[in-house]
Amino acid sequence: MAISNPAAVADESIIINNLFQAGLKYFHIRKPESDVQTVRGLINGIAPQFYDRIALHQFHEMASDFGIKRLHYTERARKASNTKKRQNQLADGFTLSTSIHDVTTLPALEHVDYVFYGPVFNSISKPGYQSKLSADFKLDKTNIKPKVIALGGIDVSNLTMVKLMGFDGAAVLGTFWSEPDKAVAIFNQLKENLPV
Repeated sequence: MAISNPAAVADESIIINNLFQAGLKYFHIRKPESDVQTVRGLINGIAPQFYDRIALHQFHEMASDFGIKRLHYTERARKASNTKKRQNQLADGFTLSTSIHDVTTLPALEHVDYVFYGPVFNSISKPGYQSKLSADFKLDKTNIKPKVIALGGIDVSNLTMVKLMGFDGAAVLGTFWSEPDKAVAIFNQLKENLPV
């Protein structure tokens, strides 16, 4: 799983298409400072056959324009949103995800398919955003419905740790966007180093 750079990146839609062609399963478009036209322009540059693998963090209302069925709620947006609205989205066939920073909230998140939890390691994209997890952290998934995706500082060197900590997967942001021209090569390295 990958997350967009918050700011615009040169040839971003081309890079996203190339990541999908290389085997990326899902791509989250997170552009908190962008307007709806900018996000729409980015999506227009992505090949339509990949729209079902895109999740929107903002501008959920445009999902139907592109046939996008994945919506992500930030922690703040989830707390401010109407539970009934999310239930209706589920009934309409949407896959919902959210972000958390406290694992004790996991049991209450039955309405989402997966959650991003982090920072698991020190963030690459947000200098100073440090992990608070101990070296021997192990996720307790008792009575937890959603999959838990590790976020923050994910790179080739710590993929095995993600698995050992009990996460269901990992999402990559800074590792790709610190060198966008190498994003596909980095993705291929990550794929080769995935623990079984």
